[in-house]
Amino acid sequence: MDIQIGRGKTARRAYGIDEIALVPGNRTLDPALAETTWEIGGIRREIPIIASAMDGVVDVRMAVRLSQLGALGVLNLEGIQTRYADPNPVLDRIASVSKDEFVTLMQELYAEPIKPELIEKRIHEIKSQGAIAAVSATPAGAIQYGSAVAKAGADLFFVQATVVSTAHLSPESVDPLDLGKFCQDMPVPVILGNCVTYEVALNLMKAGASGILVGIGPGAACTSRGVLGIGVPQATAVADCAAAREDFHRETGRYVPVIADGGLITGGDICKCIASGADGVMIGSPFARAAEAPGRGYHWGMATPSPVLPRGTRIRVGTTGTLEEILRGPARLDDGTHNLLGALKTSMGTLGAKNLREMQQVEVAIAPSLLTEGKVYQKAQQLGMGK
Repeated sequence: MDIQIGRGKTARRAYGIDEIALVPGNRTLDPALAETTWEIGGIRREIPIIASAMDGVVDVRMAVRLSQLGALGVLNLEGIQTRYADPNPVLDRIASVSKDEFVTLMQELYAEPIKPELIEKRIHEIKSQGAIAAVSATPAGAIQYGSAVAKAGADLFFVQATVVSTAHLSPESVDPLDLGKFCQDMPVPVILGNCVTYEVALNLMKAGASGILVGIGPGAACTSRGVLGIGVPQATAVADCAAAREDFHRETGRYVPVIADGGLITGGDICKCIASGADGVMIGSPFARAAEAPGRGYHWGMATPSPVLPRGTRIRVGTTGTLEEILRGPARLDDGTHNLLGALKTSMGTLGAKNLREMQQVEVAIAPSLLTEGKVYQKAQQLGMGK
C-alpha cells in the first residue's frame, strides 16, 4: 500500500534486513543435511558467499584461500593490486594515515594509472594456484580492460557501479558500455550490478547477465546513501529482484542468480537475505576482519578514492580470526560473525529447508524488535548481540 508523503507524492514502504525475522515451519532437519551448493556462471560452489571486490578485502592470496574453502573472492581491477607491482607499501600507508588525511591520500594513491599487464599478472597468479579468478571493473573499466581480462582467462567478470542500467545516457563525446553486446562478446560469464528494482533487474537479465548484484549503499564503508540520498533497503530490494528472476526463468527457461551485495555482517543477515529471495550474498567487512585480509584491519569502499565526489570511508574492523574461522568455523566469537556457513546450515535446519531453493520459500515476518527484544543485558554489557 502506498503512503502519502504529501500532495502529489506517494511512497512504498521498504524493509531492511534488520526489520524482518524468519519463521520456523512444521519441519526441521539436521543441519548436516542442509545443502548450500549454488551455481554462478557455470561454476558450482559449496558456499553461497562471495567476498566483495574491495582492496581491503581481496588480493591474490585471499582469492586463492576463498576458493580453497569453497567460496569465491572477487579482485578489484581498478584498485591497488593493478596500479602497483608491489601493493604492500601502499596498503601500509592506507592503514597508518589519520582519518583527517585519509581521503586526500586515497585520491593521491588511486591517481596512479592502472597497468593492463598487472591485470593479466594478477589473474594468472590466481589461476596458477588452481583457484577461481573472478574480477571486477566499472562499466568504463570494462570497456578499457575487457580484452585484457579475456586474454588472461578470467573465470567470471563482475561489471559493477553504484547503479547500472541498460538505459544509460552519456554525452556525445562518450561511448557508453552496451551491456547486451558486452555480455554477448565476452568469452567469460558477466555478472552485472548494482540494482534494486524489478524492472532494472529484469532488463539486465535480458541483456545476458549471468548474475545480478542487488544493493545500493548498504555496505559498512559506503556513504552513497548519505551523499546521494538513494537506495532501497535490502530485504525489499532482494525480494523485488528475485521476483524478476522468477518471471525471467518462467519466460525463458534461463535461471539467473540474484546476489545480495552489501550491508550483511552476521550469519543471520545472510540467512535473511536468502530467505528474501537471494541465491547468494556478497560481503566485505566480515572478510576484512580475517587475518589474511590485505586491509591490515581496515575496510574501505570502492567509491572512496573518487577525485570528485568520494562516496565511501575507511572503517576500522580489526582482526578477529582466520578466514577459515570466519567462513567455516569453529567460531571464536558469539556475535554471529564467525562460522557463517555453520550459521546458514543451522538456520536452514531449524527452518526445515533442505536446500537454498527451499530457504527462499520460508515464511518471513516483519519484526523490527527482533534484534533488541530481551537483549537489555547484552546491550548494557556490550556482549553478544549488544556489541
